[in-house]
Amino acid sequence: MKVYIEKSRACGTVKAPPAKSYAHRMLICSSLAESPGTIRGVYESEDVLASIDCCRALCADVRLSGDTAYVTPSGGSGGDLYCRESGSTLRFFIPVCLFLGEERVFRGSERLMERPLGVYRDICREKGLIFEKNKDSLRVGGRLTDIDMLIDGSVSSQFVTGLMLAAPLSGRVQRIRLSLPVVSRPYIEITRTVMERYGVKTEWEDECTIRIDGGPYRGTDAVVEGDWSNAAFLFALGLFGDVTVTGLDPDSVQGDRVCVKQLASLREGYAGIDITDCPDNGPVLMAAAAALHGARLKGTSRLRAKESDRGEAMAAELRKFGAEVTVFDDEIEIKSGIRRPDTALYGHNDHRVVMALSVLLTLTGGEIDGAEAVNKSYPGFFGDLERLGIGVGYEI
Repeated sequence: MKVYIEKSRACGTVKAPPAKSYAHRMLICSSLAESPGTIRGVYESEDVLASIDCCRALCADVRLSGDTAYVTPSGGSGGDLYCRESGSTLRFFIPVCLFLGEERVFRGSERLMERPLGVYRDICREKGLIFEKNKDSLRVGGRLTDIDMLIDGSVSSQFVTGLMLAAPLSGRVQRIRLSLPVVSRPYIEITRTVMERYGVKTEWEDECTIRIDGGPYRGTDAVVEGDWSNAAFLFALGLFGDVTVTGLDPDSVQGDRVCVKQLASLREGYAGIDITDCPDNGPVLMAAAAALHGARLKGTSRLRAKESDRGEAMAAELRKFGAEVTVFDDEIEIKSGIRRPDTALYGHNDHRVVMALSVLLTLTGGEIDGAEAVNKSYPGFFGDLERLGIGVGYEI
């Protein structure tokens, strides 16, 4: 899909979409619980639908009605687990299958299967379990009963979350020992918050050891809170307009809520910003820096292993605006100054790249090919732009 965005100023009030980071975790905890539960505020993005499909195949009946999911734990419908392009879904469900002793095949896009899975591969090798990966599928099997090895904490917190979510299935206390540095700790805190809501206690015994009590999970009624990572694009629009964002918890444990301070620092002048614990904010910060006073982002190496190589993808598109961008191993330098692109932008099949570029196009006008990538996390994004007074046209 190609989207045309007119040069226009965003004004108005918009509600942040529900946080898929919470929805993934709630769906898994509820599906593994000993009793039914409901989850309100389930946003039907491609990633969340992937997790619902996997819950249905593996361990639960999940019925959607509007934005409410009614979850009844069960034996599941069986078959392969289709993850689409959701890294969270894949990384969260692998250890669930292993703790359940389920031999299953995961399927997804080639790009998804290219994303790092070494933490789980090493566990399976150590424990003598099945781990067979092809370009578009992964087969795992055997039963994992404990986590008694050192886990690399520097690759992605999604591995830690997957092991945490699955650990209560053992029925006894588990400890996850992590090597330092541990990246994206706020996402681990989201996992702890959700698990406790479903009756499983967790705690940090020290800076690199997490204790997880044995299950079971308890079914409950839960509400998904607003998504600070997607709200960052709405706040960025407010840098150049007058936008109020509602539906967010100011006391949330979501690390991406730092986007408000990060964007404010870009408005004040050239800024140095560390995104080690909030890599999803990278694309929108790059876009805002190009439009304002420039910036140097640190902790950017993990942008390579997202839906696209986000640092290089954003650099390529920002250069079409005339911006000067240099990508280093773990830093990115953006110098300010943009103009209307002479050619169409490309979304790189990455929702956050598309949304970041859309913010810039409200200043210059222009078009994006591959704009349907927003469906991964925020299918209502362009509708919200229109509600804020941005001119948007579509070519399917």
